[in-house]
Amino acid sequence: MRVLLTGSSGWLGRTLAPALRAVGHQVTGLDVVASPETAVVGSVADRLLVRQVIGDHAIEAVIHSGALHKPDIERFDRQAFVDVNVTGTLNLLEEAVAQGVGRFVFTSTTSLMICERIRAGAAGGARAAEWLTEDSPVQPRNVYGITKLAAEQLCRLVHREHGLPVVMLRTSRFFPEADDMAHAIAQSDENTKANELLFRRLTVEDAARAHLMALDRAPELGFDLFIVSAPPPFSRTEAAALISDAPSVVARHFPRYPELYARRGWTMFDSIDRVYDPSRAAARLDFTCRTTFADVLAALEVDAESL
Repeated sequence: MRVLLTGSSGWLGRTLAPALRAVGHQVTGLDVVASPETAVVGSVADRLLVRQVIGDHAIEAVIHSGALHKPDIERFDRQAFVDVNVTGTLNLLEEAVAQGVGRFVFTSTTSLMICERIRAGAAGGARAAEWLTEDSPVQPRNVYGITKLAAEQLCRLVHREHGLPVVMLRTSRFFPEADDMAHAIAQSDENTKANELLFRRLTVEDAARAHLMALDRAPELGFDLFIVSAPPPFSRTEAAALISDAPSVVARHFPRYPELYARRGWTMFDSIDRVYDPSRAAARLDFTCRTTFADVLAALEVDAESL
């Protein structure tokens, strides 16, 4: 297929573009930043440019991964977020309908599911970790989450009114930047990211694979929404213990982790405040992340054996 990929110069785009080509798709990258993966430099907020790109390249499918993200809040005002994340999404959706594009994949975020109460966790009096599914209520805490939620609603509206097949992927963390969480491991970003694979992270390679699957399945699904994250080892019955004593819960599932972490000088979060449940993606999209916390421990085990 001839695929328009927005955000082609970004962390996901630079992984997704070659993955699309590897399975036979022709990729046209669109981004405000020039890169080897970007054929057209410009913004999705420019309706005329979007129209021209889709028409000139006879686009058959759109993967919309371009956006202003949470770290951009410090550099851009709210209007910019609305222009790119909301108006830009509407431009792509409406031009896709107008020009007969057959499928649309939208990169959303689990960030829009986190309100201030969830973020406060144990410090805010939470008695159990939140178990988050696609049906969980949402109350975004910042303009990034609000605009991504608005974009999701536009996807729903355009599908309902025009029948455009749309698959939305609420991806958890896969970016390389250092974590901004209050309970991040200050001495080791690698340690923090390893811990997050238990409940709120996936690799960029797995994120790209999820988009490939969504692109393939969109006409069959018609419209759907999926959380995409590494599968957590926990059950809902452990939610209270995850808030009060996360290391003990993790040790029940991975008895070797305390020793392997100690050798590396790593620590586990004292408390885990939410768990993203990707089981719907496994059941309906036939997608499961390949990299999990168990793979981290396996790598640590190899390192330990080499000492």
